[in-house]
Amino acid sequence: MKILVLISNVPDTTTKIRFTGDNTAFDAAGVQWIINPWDELALTRAMELKEAGGVDKITVANVGEKITEATLRKALAVGADDAIRIDAPAKDAFFVASQLSKIAGDYDLILAGIEASDYNGNAVGGMLAELLDYNSVSAVSGINIDGDKFVVNREIDGGSQVLSVTGPLVAIVQKGIAKEPRIPAMRGIMMARKKPLNVVPAEEAHEKTSFVNFELPPPKAACKMVDEENAKELITLLHEEAKVL
Repeated sequence: MKILVLISNVPDTTTKIRFTGDNTAFDAAGVQWIINPWDELALTRAMELKEAGGVDKITVANVGEKITEATLRKALAVGADDAIRIDAPAKDAFFVASQLSKIAGDYDLILAGIEASDYNGNAVGGMLAELLDYNSVSAVSGINIDGDKFVVNREIDGGSQVLSVTGPLVAIVQKGIAKEPRIPAMRGIMMARKKPLNVVPAEEAHEKTSFVNFELPPPKAACKMVDEENAKELITLLHEEAKVL
């Protein structure tokens, strides 16, 4: 069995976001790039499945320019066997899914994070499944291999659901798929340098959306401190200023 894990290259969640060109482009200067947290958990679960037996190979892949290779190398250091970078900027979800569909057809299980922490699009996994005509399950919080099928857990309103799904499968995973992301050990970092990272050219595909401009949220108002004994003042502020009463 072969597993493909989709890896998004996103800014560190502590990054101070800035825009350039009259707020029409993201300013990447000085940004620390990391593996998308949901994809990191997906990779951890893939490693656990391999260690349990039955998985021969784990590949990580993304659509991105050369700057994303450091993120792919980190995934290799965690334990993936090889990596694929499709050489194109990640323009929008449909473009990314279209590019990934060209290299994803040979895998039994594809793991995708439920969203990326930059644009929160939540679309690539589902689009990829449609393009490949694969079974897909979203909001997956647990997955195991049972012979030629996958046992999938997902959270639903009021409880949880367990599904038995035939492959090939695109599993769109969320929090709970693994407890903690794995941190690369020194040995893994050294081995990652020798693992294959294949760069393939992008194919013709057109994005469906484009960004016109960006707008930062308004700064938070100053915090007003109210003495714990002064309930009257607190009620007045909530009623007259915050207007929540």
